[in-house]
Amino acid sequence: MKLGVYNAILHDRTLPEALKVIANLGLTGIEINTGGFLPPVHIPNIDEILTSDAARDEYLATFEGTGVSIAGLNCNGNPLHPNREIGEKHAEDIRQSIRLAHRLGQNRVVTMSGLPGGEPGATVPNWIVNAWNSAALDVLEYQWEIAGAFWKEIDQLARELDVKVALELHPQNLVFNTADVRKLVELTGATNVGVELDASHLFWQQMDPVAVVRELGPLVFQAAAKDVRVNKENAALYGVLDNSFRKLSPEENRTNLGGDEWANEWPKDSAWDFVALGRGHDTAYWTEFLRALHEVDPEMLVNIEHEDVSLGRIEGLQVAAKVLRDADAALRSSLVSQ
Repeated sequence: MKLGVYNAILHDRTLPEALKVIANLGLTGIEINTGGFLPPVHIPNIDEILTSDAARDEYLATFEGTGVSIAGLNCNGNPLHPNREIGEKHAEDIRQSIRLAHRLGQNRVVTMSGLPGGEPGATVPNWIVNAWNSAALDVLEYQWEIAGAFWKEIDQLARELDVKVALELHPQNLVFNTADVRKLVELTGATNVGVELDASHLFWQQMDPVAVVRELGPLVFQAAAKDVRVNKENAALYGVLDNSFRKLSPEENRTNLGGDEWANEWPKDSAWDFVALGRGHDTAYWTEFLRALHEVDPEMLVNIEHEDVSLGRIEGLQVAAKVLRDADAALRSSLVSQ
């Protein structure tokens, strides 16, 4: 398998500097952001690369001799957002990322399924998490019609260019669990849309990432190495769907998500937190996670995503990289002894 880093945490550095950090971690891949919620910091000349062989070759030359190569593209966003300013841009970012992957000799694009509004004329997304009433199922039926049409189109483009599109099972998306993945594939007849298995979002839903990998099998196209710690005392009081977020003011440091939408401040007494690998689940668990991925694809791309706010950028990557390398070594040892 190819172990690497999703580059968003290294957007404060140039691409050559980021590649040096990753190489020093003993890893060999970089998953590059190409739009969506975040700007394409490490590949700002996408339009030029799409049309100029010289620009493409110059960009690819950046990786030569570094020991690190591209391990997929990432354009996480909401392509189904009812606000056209956001939805249409994120949708086009996905299309562009698929074309870009083809130009760069890549065959993986990570994104999200997206989330529409709840009815015609809506201006904000509507996430149905417990459809116990008939109106909620009406909303879901409407949303699946929108999602089905979009993802059928995207699957056709990806198939034509021999690219696999991997959906992160993320909150506030229509597709966020195993059943949703199956439904999308059956609804669209998709051959080139599957899953980026980010274990962290499964942990907080009380799902088992290893079991999910084995259930979805070849629908798992790529993986994210990201951990979660459930804070049991807070979870016992608030549950894992706690909404105690705080809206940040324009004067505060905040991340734009498109249009006039911004990331909020995480709850102070959170029910769960994103943590570096090993701080929620031990190396033995991650060894079994890699084992399940290896069973699906021995060449699986597995990239660290660092969002542990208690650790600095490099410190967090170092902690995660050690656990990932140790898990990989343990897996390799066990495979040799079989």
